[in-house]
Amino acid sequence: MKKQVAVRNLRLCTKDCLCLYVCPTGATDTENSVIDTEKCLGCGVCAGACPSGAISMVPVTYPPQQKKAERVLGRSYPLANQKARQEKMARQQAEAAKANLDRKEAADDGTSQKERNRNDAIYRLMTAVAKSVRLVNEDLLRESGYMLPQSGNVHKLLKEWAENPPSDDFPVQAAQKLLKLLQDHERENMEKNRNKKKYRCLACGHVFETENEEPVCPVCGAAGINLEQVQ
Repeated sequence: MKKQVAVRNLRLCTKDCLCLYVCPTGATDTENSVIDTEKCLGCGVCAGACPSGAISMVPVTYPPQQKKAERVLGRSYPLANQKARQEKMARQQAEAAKANLDRKEAADDGTSQKERNRNDAIYRLMTAVAKSVRLVNEDLLRESGYMLPQSGNVHKLLKEWAENPPSDDFPVQAAQKLLKLLQDHERENMEKNRNKKKYRCLACGHVFETENEEPVCPVCGAAGINLEQVQ
């Protein structure tokens, strides 16, 4: 079974088309320029031939999330909470400065240009600070294992927050909806994988998985008695 597939970055692609000539299955030759991962063997020949470096090989399945050390979690999560409060404060100051600026411009009460510039500078500075803190916080949460929707940490955290909101303005309904979507997605994936069967092509040796009741080898097109089911 293949462990990697080719993907094309359309922004980097310079249409040299060398990948079309070297691909053994024609996976790179598609109408929308997106490589057909079902046909892709994961050989990497196209990635090596691409002069613009637009094709990369990515794993079919990613390794399970590594468990974080307790001391990392113990420090990262409280720090993330602190950063969240800092972001909220910065946004509040930015909104206040913007409101002052809009109010003074609407009133046209002779406020000096210096005062207007001051409010505008505070607004832009606090907006930038809020965005900067958000980026730092996302890194902290990612390191704590809370940025992967499929992770158990996220499920547990969402459930805790839905039952006991961390603040008065916490979007409980949004958390409940996201949690339900994640659970439904997991069930769909389990059902989909349960219906898949693995086959080995006796003609070319390719091993593949499919839900089709009448499987066809994606490499050589063999079917019927030329395929054997693999447990």
